[in-house]
Amino acid sequence: MEWLSQRCPLPSSAQGWPRPGRGTLLLVVTLAVLMSPLLRDLALQLHSALTGTYIPGTSSMAFINCLNEQIAKDIARAIMDKKLAAQVNILPKSSALYFWKGELEESTEILLIVKTRTSKIGELSNYVSKTTFSTHPLVSRSHKHRYGR
Repeated sequence: MEWLSQRCPLPSSAQGWPRPGRGTLLLVVTLAVLMSPLLRDLALQLHSALTGTYIPGTSSMAFINCLNEQIAKDIARAIMDKKLAAQVNILPKSSALYFWKGELEESTEILLIVKTRTSKIGELSNYVSKTTFSTHPLVSRSHKHRYGR
């Protein structure tokens, strides 16, 4: 730190005050990053990528398979009525292949894409599982940062 005092001398009025340490500078930089929305979002993405965890307040998407269009609309409306999502997209019929009891089965499904906060994923999953709209709803999620801001 000797070279710093030679390159950046303090004004005479501040000669009695100690120079800030590395901890103080680290704290100031950290606060500046967290206060800037863009930098805060980058910090959250980095934290999420490094730790593999979801951070409450960030956004996620849930995928729900439904047997038919009427069930899909009923589930979507119920999710929106309970304010469990910001948006629900209902995608048209698609073919699905899967194994059931050792046999290859084919069926049609309607896919719901539910855009919500990560903190609401558990409540959304529990709600869909408890409803009687479908016997086996599949709720899977994908972390998605910053939508609709």
